[in-house]
Amino acid sequence: MLKFRFAIASDLHIALPHTVYDHPNRFHLVEYSIPAFEAVLEHLQILDIDFLLLPGDLTQHGEAENHRWLSNRLAQLPYPVYVIPGNHDVPSLSSLDQFAPCYRRYGYSHTDELYYAVELLPGVRLIGMNSNLFDAEEWQIGAVDEEQLAWLQHTLAKGDYGVNLLMIHHNILPHVPQQETLPLGKRYMLQNAEALCEILQRYGVHFVFTGHLHVQDIAYSDRYDLYDITTGSLVSYPHPYRLLEFTGDGTKQELRITSYRVTAIPQQADLLHFSREWMGDRAAPFLRNLLIHPPLNLPPAQVEPLLQELRYFWADIAAGDAQFSFPHFPPSARQFLEEFSDQPPADNHAKLVVYSNLGEDRRAPH
Repeated sequence: MLKFRFAIASDLHIALPHTVYDHPNRFHLVEYSIPAFEAVLEHLQILDIDFLLLPGDLTQHGEAENHRWLSNRLAQLPYPVYVIPGNHDVPSLSSLDQFAPCYRRYGYSHTDELYYAVELLPGVRLIGMNSNLFDAEEWQIGAVDEEQLAWLQHTLAKGDYGVNLLMIHHNILPHVPQQETLPLGKRYMLQNAEALCEILQRYGVHFVFTGHLHVQDIAYSDRYDLYDITTGSLVSYPHPYRLLEFTGDGTKQELRITSYRVTAIPQQADLLHFSREWMGDRAAPFLRNLLIHPPLNLPPAQVEPLLQELRYFWADIAAGDAQFSFPHFPPSARQFLEEFSDQPPADNHAKLVVYSNLGEDRRAPH
């Protein structure tokens, strides 16, 4: 029986105090990035983990000194750490070549490419991928290039590992309604997710770890027999991180997930209350955009009375496992917003099981 345990902390947005960019509309509490991460590391000391995954947005805006700080801090840890770039880590085309050299010890020891495959344990491999590309006008987009897809297929086709885990920054499955089509959600999705998912299904990869959305959510695809486990940001409510325990044999893979929150740091004795209010204070422009644009197209005069009741709407989504009821809202708004209620599996504490039977996988009940 194969057993191991690991942790995930995502979207750290590390910012040394003198580098903090204080944009008035930000949801991020980047000024607390370092103490929040230190609180996670303190807890992980007692959890006896085999490795730690950091699925992107390691730094505030790709500042070299923030990358250096994080790389040096990770070097002090007693367990392996593996990273990938998020959109904030490589904000320009010229920054792509600067990422791997910063993280030689954390996945990139044998490559200058922004993707890699490393053995975690005998029979267990981690594949780290880059989902940050630039178009002809050097605008950043979320996609996996053809070179990476060909490399991934070649790597998995060897069949030399019984368990393959994949880490990528952009979501490959939708975590909120219409995420693939709504402008407010599309930018968090991988543009060519279908091509990636088809390769993963072909070679029996069932667990993918993402970030980017700043939401605690686990999405499942029947079509691909695939879980996209996205972890919220350490600098956004509810400041979550996860402990994952894997067990498996030739016929069954089981992943037990427990989620934790950073509840206090020296700067904020009640971090959760403070950050929930912070997000609520800044929610109105986002929600107004959501309601006045397609598919709802509500008139602004109808939207304004709804905003106060929706003050914590995004905070509740970010926390995971949200259930919504808006009985007094206009019917179209009620239906649309209540669809954001979470669907199985649970987002924070879950047991995910897949079976293999004569090469044909099937999912176990949650």
